[in-house]
Amino acid sequence: MNPCVCEPVARPQPAYETKDGSRIRELWHPDHHGDGAMSLAQATVDAGAATRLHRHLCSEEIYHVVSGAGTMERGVERFAIKAGDTIRIPAGVAHRVEASVSAALVILCCCVPPYRHDDTQVL
Repeated sequence: MNPCVCEPVARPQPAYETKDGSRIRELWHPDHHGDGAMSLAQATVDAGAATRLHRHLCSEEIYHVVSGAGTMERGVERFAIKAGDTIRIPAGVAHRVEASVSAALVILCCCVPPYRHDDTQVL
């Protein structure tokens, strides 16, 4: 028997624009779905658009690219990203993504601790 206690299925919140300019839907966030040490959101960056360079002072992030392709800047690195890629962004590291002109970039973003607007610093 599995000793894990499963949470009920959470309903996503309405989409909104974050400080970095991406459009997100919170799929799991303690403010809306109960207790938890992390958050999960689906971010969309329109084709040809880019997020603002920013960093999170406390939160570490993991991005998983669901669809689309583009370019990621993380610290001093710049590299191509595409569907299926998973990228770790340590707390305090400046980053941004740019979607290719052919399609929107859709990314799952997991933050630990959970995402907070006041933890985001636009650079």
